[in-house]
Amino acid sequence: MSYEETIQKTIDEHKDELIGLASNIWENPEMGWHETKAVNWTAEVLKNNGFDVEIGAYSMPTAIRATWGSGHPVVGFTGEYDCLPGLSQDHVSYRKPIVENGIGHGCGHNLLGTGVVGAVIGLKAAMEESKLPGTIIFYGTPAEEQMTGKGFMARNGAFKECDFSYTWHPSTYSTDSIGTYTGVIGAYFEFHGRTAHAAGMPENGRSALDAAQLMNMGVEFLREHVTNDVRIHYIFTDGGMAPNIVPDHAETKYFVRAMTMESVRDTFNRVVKCAEGAATMTETTTSYRLMGGIYPTLQNKVLAQAVQEARQIVPLNTYTEEELKFADEINLHAPGYEKGKTVPISNQDQRLLDYDVYGSTDYGDVEHICPGFQVVETTAATLTPGHSWMNTACVGSSIGQKGMIRAAKLMAIAAYKIMSDPARLEAAKKEFAEEMHGSVYECPIDDTVEWPYKD
Repeated sequence: MSYEETIQKTIDEHKDELIGLASNIWENPEMGWHETKAVNWTAEVLKNNGFDVEIGAYSMPTAIRATWGSGHPVVGFTGEYDCLPGLSQDHVSYRKPIVENGIGHGCGHNLLGTGVVGAVIGLKAAMEESKLPGTIIFYGTPAEEQMTGKGFMARNGAFKECDFSYTWHPSTYSTDSIGTYTGVIGAYFEFHGRTAHAAGMPENGRSALDAAQLMNMGVEFLREHVTNDVRIHYIFTDGGMAPNIVPDHAETKYFVRAMTMESVRDTFNRVVKCAEGAATMTETTTSYRLMGGIYPTLQNKVLAQAVQEARQIVPLNTYTEEELKFADEINLHAPGYEKGKTVPISNQDQRLLDYDVYGSTDYGDVEHICPGFQVVETTAATLTPGHSWMNTACVGSSIGQKGMIRAAKLMAIAAYKIMSDPARLEAAKKEFAEEMHGSVYECPIDDTVEWPYKD
């Protein structure tokens, strides 16, 4: 039996176990830093399949480091299992929260972590059968949605032991891209002024809210003078207590994104100057506290090509009439739907693409430590927005589960191709070194970022 056949057969044999794990995580969603059930269930499956498992790795209670094998090459796989607020949803094609305003898996991380578990189980079986040397490491990574999970892990030593790495992400299409996801810095900006009666003695007040608004105005004018890849988002988290009281405190929350870390840092520093200028204009004071930051992705072409080859081996998914009907009903809720024309589910592999994505993932930090690649596989109806109740419904269904199983096979086969071919691994490392241009990963999670775990 070929290694490709062994991997697919093994993952198929564990399909019920994997679907059970994904379903348990979907039915019991947990926010980042609190994924205790998901971690314990994931660890149990890994232990039952021959992995040495450490829960609480890197001093992080909901991080996992699970290993099998010995020596080099070392391949790392990163899995996620956190959810999102406000996206609770039942197994139906219309909006029906299980818990009103409750949490839910609107990004498909119930599938993401479980799919990676499937990949390492399949790869282990093929390596055992062929006696291929090497080490597999499964990293269970908390709080991807908080932008800091893998950064905290990296700061504590994770990922640098790997020769290369893989992960995947649920989507509405199946493709591989060498394009870039943006890097991010997130921060809270606080302003402190002096309170006063807004009608009786406004001259005695120094409005923190005025300062925050002027900061935002400055940022709006800044948008004309940054590169086209920059994205800046903000909200008010505190604007005062009452209209007739001059606010002595105000706070905004900012995300700054761009395609390079240099541009992210440069733009963020200019946003800080907007805050400082606003404080000067209003005779208030300002400070900021970092939420954290993540690197842009650095998709490795050599690793991407291995996945493209795997796509020629692993059959496309097929869908039942019931699944197609469910997907069509999901699509009904999205702009652009055309009855009889909108394809319910994409079941085509696209060629290797090169397009940029303005979303972000903390897997970019891993890709700046070792060569890495993120696979994308169909798990939802074609018009499903990310971070939506529609996505929650799809990733909790058999549609999402089929995509998860195929993604596991793709990653395992691609990883075997690299591990069994020293020339390909060296090519991936050479490409990584050239793309890094001699720079070294500097963790954007510094000592000012609040430690997420409380005693």
